[in-house]
Amino acid sequence: SVGLNPYSQHLTDVFSLSLSSYLPRPCLTHVDDDPLQPVTSDETVSVGGTVTLTCRVAESDNSSLQWSNTAQDQTLDHRIQLHRSTSTELSITIDDVQLSDEGEYTCSIFTMPVRTARATVTVLGVPAKPHISGFESAVPEGDKVTLTCTSTGSKPPARLIWYRGDQELEGEDRPVQDDPTYNVSSELTLEVNRHDDGALVTCAVDHPSLAPGDKRSEQALRVLYAPNVEIQPGGDLPREGENFYLRCVGNSNPEPMSYLWRKKDDLLPPMAKADGAFLRFERLNKSDNGVYLCHADNGIGSSEGEYALLVQDPTAMLASSGVDHAVIGGVVAVIVFILLCLLIVLGRYLIRHKGQSSTAAAAEGFSSGGGEHVFSLLLEIYQEE
Repeated sequence: SVGLNPYSQHLTDVFSLSLSSYLPRPCLTHVDDDPLQPVTSDETVSVGGTVTLTCRVAESDNSSLQWSNTAQDQTLDHRIQLHRSTSTELSITIDDVQLSDEGEYTCSIFTMPVRTARATVTVLGVPAKPHISGFESAVPEGDKVTLTCTSTGSKPPARLIWYRGDQELEGEDRPVQDDPTYNVSSELTLEVNRHDDGALVTCAVDHPSLAPGDKRSEQALRVLYAPNVEIQPGGDLPREGENFYLRCVGNSNPEPMSYLWRKKDDLLPPMAKADGAFLRFERLNKSDNGVYLCHADNGIGSSEGEYALLVQDPTAMLASSGVDHAVIGGVVAVIVFILLCLLIVLGRYLIRHKGQSSTAAAAEGFSSGGGEHVFSLLLEIYQEE
């Protein structure tokens, strides 16, 4: 028991507090109408944490408060610490909480009669990091893979969640009790294809003692699949007289072990040399025109791709270059047209403005009696137009 009185303080048989925000709120135990009735709360803590047990009374009559329990762990006495003591409160802590510390703890106040309150301490067994087994080597496309994820030491039983990338997958959990904790395993069966090659499959532990994503393991998938041949040219515009090559891309796992080049309905040209995944042309000629085929095999399967070669004149330019020149020419023409329009408008404006100035001067001449001067101005405007 843990007691407190004016002459001595004795601590024994207590627990620890390390509560996370996601744990349930404590359940208070009290009697509203009795100010001397002790009030306690239930606590939940993870193994290895620290828990605080608090016993309070509304009023004090100088009676002694005491904590007690029936725990059998002999190390409990050494892990109990006095946290707070007043005339109305007795709080204790238990460090390095063990599964054996779980149980009911009693707070007593030695009045007549003795009043008691109980607090239940729940200890969470922290699950171990999960381990994924069942995948030893690469598997052929279309086969099924069964993965097993295991985690030990959880209490209550942990939940194992599977992911492929960000997608959650459905597994089958199998908890096995290993008193007082649980060993949990989950199986996942996948039918794999070429898109799964290199994909990560994740097994994550979901448990109240852990934050999301705290404990997880990953397994990279390796898938064997047949080629899907694609022929890539060595340039966008094969011109006559230039060197050129075609490359055979297998898009497979493993990479193709053999390549076979041929020309459709004809023999390979004398200046075309097969070099594994490459077909190299020295000094292209219009006679090289035609459809070229590449057959690739990687031991899992084979595939064939084709490419139509059309050799251009040495002066040929890319279609995109012709389009660019046409666009530039059109822009220049628009700019020239706008400039001409501006010049015409500006010329008309200047002529009109000059005519108006001359007319005003003529009117002024008439009003002042200078008729000969006005006549000469009008004649000048007529001659200019």
